[in-house]
Amino acid sequence: MTLNTSMLGRLTLNTSKSSSSLLNSIGDSIKGEVNDLVADIARKLNIHDFYSAHLLNYCEGYYTPSAVANATVDPDKNVTKCSNQTAMFHFDPSSVIQKELKPGIDLTDLKWPSAIKDAVHAVEMASKVMFVLYCIGVATIGLALLGAFLGVFSGGRMAALVNNMLSLLAMLSLGIASTIVSVIMAKVVNEVNEHGTDIGVTATKGKTFLGMTWAATGLMLVAAIAWIYEFVTFRRQHTSYVFEGKPGRY
Repeated sequence: MTLNTSMLGRLTLNTSKSSSSLLNSIGDSIKGEVNDLVADIARKLNIHDFYSAHLLNYCEGYYTPSAVANATVDPDKNVTKCSNQTAMFHFDPSSVIQKELKPGIDLTDLKWPSAIKDAVHAVEMASKVMFVLYCIGVATIGLALLGAFLGVFSGGRMAALVNNMLSLLAMLSLGIASTIVSVIMAKVVNEVNEHGTDIGVTATKGKTFLGMTWAATGLMLVAAIAWIYEFVTFRRQHTSYVFEGKPGRY
């Protein structure tokens, strides 16, 4: 998920509102230039243009060549910093942005909606559960790959059954985790776009990550079906060998 804050404060920083505590705290140097600096407000506030939340950390940076798209150029992301990777990571944009704001300015000056804070806090526990499920999914995928390698050479119904169980466990873990992350993204993005647009904050889903996590879930489903097929066909082959008086593998 990406939070676009490049226009944060565009309505608060208004030359017609000379009594604004935010405007006064920044100083006279930009009062007369606000309309010309709409695309550069984030930097004037000492924050970044965007914040991208990931499973283990978040990254921040600026849009280049400008945060505002025009007829010929679309902004590109220039990542300048990423936080340390942490297990059970939960991205709290309100806390991150508050720490970066210039001294004397806080989120209340920017009319930061409480609904965004509430939405982020509401999904905190779900994000931790999601992390645990991804760990289980990755671990079982590793075991399933090892089991598949051994199963190709050893064969037998038992190998097919074990690999099927591992593939199903991986699929369930990734499937539940993918569902949780999809719900989290939808909830937070919807809340940000519904309540943050008026102050210049928008959010977009991480479509690449969603595509990858659901693709991994689908692949494990295919693997589980393949091992079921292997189990059933091997059993039929073994039965025919028994009727023909030939030995079969278990």
